[in-house]
Amino acid sequence: MTSSTVFIVDDDTGIRDSIALLMETCSLQTACFATADEFLAACGPNPRGCLILDVRMPGINGLQLQDEMILRCIHLPIIFLTGHADVPLTVGAIRKGALDVIVKPVNGDLLLELVHNALEVDRLRHQADSALTLFTARLLKLTARERQVLSLALSGMPNKTMADELGISLRTIEGHRTRIYLKLGVDSLIELAQQATSAGMSMSTLTALPPA
Repeated sequence: MTSSTVFIVDDDTGIRDSIALLMETCSLQTACFATADEFLAACGPNPRGCLILDVRMPGINGLQLQDEMILRCIHLPIIFLTGHADVPLTVGAIRKGALDVIVKPVNGDLLLELVHNALEVDRLRHQADSALTLFTARLLKLTARERQVLSLALSGMPNKTMADELGISLRTIEGHRTRIYLKLGVDSLIELAQQATSAGMSMSTLTALPPA
């Protein structure tokens, strides 16, 4: 499933159907499952959307499913449903990454608001993942020497000092920097830093590039 989907996992058929109908009023695609096992079998390795998840279910319960999703690196935003307000449960679920825990009976307007927020969280995460993948692919095009020059440049070292440090000419350093910018699709170190930030890559990661 590659399009954004509101996954609904609840052993109560009536709740599943009513939530699915609510989502459909906003033209949101849904997929319903009675058990955690059914959901895990269907969602695939990198699903798009969010998960509305009942806490208490036969077999694997909602909190156990959250743990299993963490182990499998399934990063769907989770909105938990519970029959009883439970502060420790809520705190524990949110600490593990759940967006919210709401008590049944579900307020439709609140649930829709949470779902739209969750879908936006998921969209931004996938956007960041795509940016990181592209940026990393560009970095891998750099030669070992270009990585070394980039690391020194990011540390603030001037071209002349770099040339002395590496035992090469200033013109060679300038040539390396030109090729680095071309391969990374930037015009300056400032733009490079901006792209790295947008991709979720820290400057410490960039400056930790392996030496030649």
